[in-house]
Amino acid sequence: MPRRAHIFSTAGSTAAIAGALSNETNDCAPGCGAGNASMSIVPLLAQSAFDPEFIETLVSAYEDAWRKVEQSGSAFASPRYRRAAQEIVAKRIIEMAQRGEREPTQLAEDAASYLARSYA
Repeated sequence: MPRRAHIFSTAGSTAAIAGALSNETNDCAPGCGAGNASMSIVPLLAQSAFDPEFIETLVSAYEDAWRKVEQSGSAFASPRYRRAAQEIVAKRIIEMAQRGEREPTQLAEDAASYLARSYA
């Protein structure tokens, strides 16, 4: 049986995300984006067999992909669609990682373009 990674033991942004998921507050106004991009992918990774270092890579790819969506001016970044779009992006990154993609830039680009072409 594959070893499951414990995402809360990793350092850096993943630990910060775990804190945000445990209902800690931040000083950012609602919708400012602080922590929002990463919060969606972490619960999906909880059942993964990825090692902690690669989880950090996936979180980084997710943040980059979401930044691309926001910068594109897409309606998916609006409050109305944000949560669903973030989940689609997160699931696509995980899917591509499970298929063997390891390059964070490629994961981010693929996820952002997948959202645009599949749900536009």
